[in-house]
Amino acid sequence: MSSHDSSQSHDQSFFNVFMVVMGVLIGITFFLILLARAIGGDPQLAWVREEPDFVAAIDARIQPVGRVALPGDQLEQAAPAVEAVPAPAAAKLTGEQVYNAACFACHGAGVGGAPKMGDAAAWKPRVAQGTATLNKHAVEGYQGSAGFMPPKGGRVDLSDDEIIAAVDFMVGKSG
Repeated sequence: MSSHDSSQSHDQSFFNVFMVVMGVLIGITFFLILLARAIGGDPQLAWVREEPDFVAAIDARIQPVGRVALPGDQLEQAAPAVEAVPAPAAAKLTGEQVYNAACFACHGAGVGGAPKMGDAAAWKPRVAQGTATLNKHAVEGYQGSAGFMPPKGGRVDLSDDEIIAAVDFMVGKSG
């Protein structure tokens, strides 16, 4: 018997023992899961299901939302429905808040050719194009030789006015 055969036999023996151990561990795991479910499952909640407050809460949740009235039916006078109060409108963000929330990712480090805030040399040719052009590129997006500006910096949930305020903030800090 060569050393190669001995090594292969040893590997096969190890593999067989390993598979037996794994099988036993998986079996123990399933047994413990089943035991935990049997011990902690239904008996713990049985008394809760019989609690009058619990039963009343279930009955209240499964009540029908409406009822069909046929001619001649006597109906109870229902209380008038309470109108839902509309959610307050989100407060408009300032230019600095928009910059910190959306613009900083690119304009903070100059990612993808974005001019860094505070870099007057990088902003000068852009400002020279005029405020209207800067605002248009910020709102609608722009593909230039230096990189790509997605519409609204990728934050389409922001209003045009908020984006323009962020542009004004960056230009003001870079001039």
